[in-house]
Amino acid sequence: MTLQQLEYVLAVDKFRHFAKAAEYCCVTQPTLSAMIQKLEEELGAVIFDRASKPISPTPAGVKIIEQARIISSQTERLKHLVEEETGSLRGSFRLAMLPTIAPYLLPRFYPRFVDANRELDIKVSEMQTARCKEALLSGEIDAAIIASDPEHPLLHGDTLFYERFFVYISREEPLFDHKVIKPSDITGRRLWLLDEGHCFRDQLIKFCSLEAVKLNQRAYRLGSLETFMRMVEGGDGITFIPELSVAQLSEEQKSLVRPFSLPHPTRRIVMVTRTDFIRRKILELLTAAIVESVPKEMRTPLPSCYIV
Repeated sequence: MTLQQLEYVLAVDKFRHFAKAAEYCCVTQPTLSAMIQKLEEELGAVIFDRASKPISPTPAGVKIIEQARIISSQTERLKHLVEEETGSLRGSFRLAMLPTIAPYLLPRFYPRFVDANRELDIKVSEMQTARCKEALLSGEIDAAIIASDPEHPLLHGDTLFYERFFVYISREEPLFDHKVIKPSDITGRRLWLLDEGHCFRDQLIKFCSLEAVKLNQRAYRLGSLETFMRMVEGGDGITFIPELSVAQLSEEQKSLVRPFSLPHPTRRIVMVTRTDFIRRKILELLTAAIVESVPKEMRTPLPSCYIV
C-alpha cells in the first residue's frame, strides 16, 4: 500500500470517474486503474462499484475512503509542520470563498499576492458556507472566507472586513426615485434573490423581514448575483449587491444603486481555519494582503451599521 494509491482512490471518489481522476492526478487511466486494483487485491476488498453510473464506492469502499482521507490529511500536516518550522512559503494553499465574495474580492489582492509569492501555489475555489465548513473539517481546504462565525469547536474565525449591502433597482420600479431604501419598502414581488443555502440571501431576508419571499422563491431559480443584476439592468425588478461589487460598476450601472436607510445592513467577512491549522505564516501574509486591498472604511464597523 502506498500514499500514491490512496491519492488515486480519493481522486476517483471526488470525480466518480476514472478518466477524470487520472487527468487530475496527471497519470494515464490504465495506470490509475491498475494501481487501485492492486490496492483492492492487497486489502481483499472492492473499493468501487465500476458497474454503477456514476462510479460509486462499495460499503467497504466508503470506510476505506474515509480512512484514506485521514491518512492523506495527516501526511499533509507532516509536510506543513516542516514548512512552517523552516519558514518556507513553498507548496500549495487551498482557499475557498463564497460565490458572493470571490468575484469582487479576488481581483483586489490575488494577482499581486501571487506575483510576490511565486513559489506558493494558491488554489481558489467557490463554495457556499456549509460546504466551506465541511471542506475545512475534512482537510480538503486550508482556509475559507465566509460571512459568518464558523460556529464549530474545531474551527476558528478572524474578521477581515465589514461589507454593507446595497439595493440594485431597475428604472421601471417605483422605488427608483427614492434616494435611500427602507427595509419596509421592499416586498417579495419582483425581487431577485439567491436560492436557499446562501447566507447572503438569508441575512437579507432576516434584515428586511421578507418571510413572504420564501413562498415566492420557487419562481426565482437563476444562479448568481451577476445574472440578477443583468435582469435589473434590463428593467426587471430589484436585487441586492455587496459593497465591493459597486467599485466594478460603470457610471450607468451605479445610477441603479441605492443605499439602505440607517442602520445599514452589513456583513462581517471572516477568514476561517481549523483550530489546529499549522501554516500560520502564509495565513498571516494572505490575511494582510486581503485587508490592505479593501477600502480603509471597510476595515472597522461604522456606527451606522447593523451587522446581520
